[in-house]
Amino acid sequence: MSQPVRYSADVERPETDEAETIAGLKEQFKAILDTTSQDYGHAVRSVHAKSHGLVPGRLTVHGDLPPELAQGLFAQAGDYDAILRFSTNAGDILDDAIRLPRGLAVKVLGVAGERLPGSEGDTTQDFVTANAPAFAAPTPEKFLGNLKMLAATTDKAEGAKKVLSTVMRAFEAGLEAVGQKSVLLNTLGGAKPVHPLGTSYFSQTPFRYGDHIAKFQFVPVSGIKDFADETIDATGRPDANRGAMNELLEEQGGTWELRVQLNTDLDAMPIEDASAVWDEEASPYRTVATLTVAPQAAWVYGTSERQEDKLAFSVWHGLAAHQPLGAVNRARKDTYKFSADYRGAFNGCPIHEPKRLEDVAVAPMTVT
Repeated sequence: MSQPVRYSADVERPETDEAETIAGLKEQFKAILDTTSQDYGHAVRSVHAKSHGLVPGRLTVHGDLPPELAQGLFAQAGDYDAILRFSTNAGDILDDAIRLPRGLAVKVLGVAGERLPGSEGDTTQDFVTANAPAFAAPTPEKFLGNLKMLAATTDKAEGAKKVLSTVMRAFEAGLEAVGQKSVLLNTLGGAKPVHPLGTSYFSQTPFRYGDHIAKFQFVPVSGIKDFADETIDATGRPDANRGAMNELLEEQGGTWELRVQLNTDLDAMPIEDASAVWDEEASPYRTVATLTVAPQAAWVYGTSERQEDKLAFSVWHGLAAHQPLGAVNRARKDTYKFSADYRGAFNGCPIHEPKRLEDVAVAPMTVT
């Protein structure tokens, strides 16, 4: 394998109009938040509003990693408590018959080291991932265009969304049959309805990895990997994903490998194009840690909602050694904070980063 690229500040190339685009993103986030908060009488996330599972886990960093992998959080072996949140990407809480991409956010607790700007005094490292290897838009400007479409469909008739989702899924399945995919169709309701526990998740965008640059990946490796091709029929079951996750997670728990893909060529693996898929033959994903979840319920009605209200996930919660890179990540900093602050103010409960699992009362639970 080629030698990994050394990180330096000049790998990023900020554009002069990024502040204007970020202001536009905040405007669209606010439009979504205003609509959903009025509908629900309670503020939810402007993206990935609906959770399918919220559980505690344990991240074990492997020892004896080679020098290029022993960086930042992974510089030495260790065990950390973690919180996992499984979701889908819409800004409103939709029937699961509307087929949307999956998301997995992981918050690692008790992480020491130099912090990113805005997270000083915290001890968390967040990983925000989705079940596609690259972001849906190459730049913040394109992301803003996509977000405007999502904002325009927030709070529209759910029945129409179900019909549209079925049509889009048919188109997407046709593309998959010939080895292609449409990011737009997936984003708007044509995603394959995979099992949230069986699919792999990707950071999509690049990050500093200590002396190097990398993308992250969570891959199921225990019995849940057998559900990689499992799909969920949500017809007549608006919360089918929660039910499927409860059934499988309570039966066997779950284990994922946390893997990193080192950047070995800045031209072939660009930093500023978030939609670029990095070639796994040129630089394969390599395992640096294991994430485990004990058998338990994934979602407990009346409890999980209160717990997730206390949490915000952001790629900018973490170590300076894992600084988010590229224009899309730069745009996420203020917009994610805007969304979290809006929720905290509307709900009358400012959001603080937890130091222990007990801070959000996330503990293994059984179905009641």
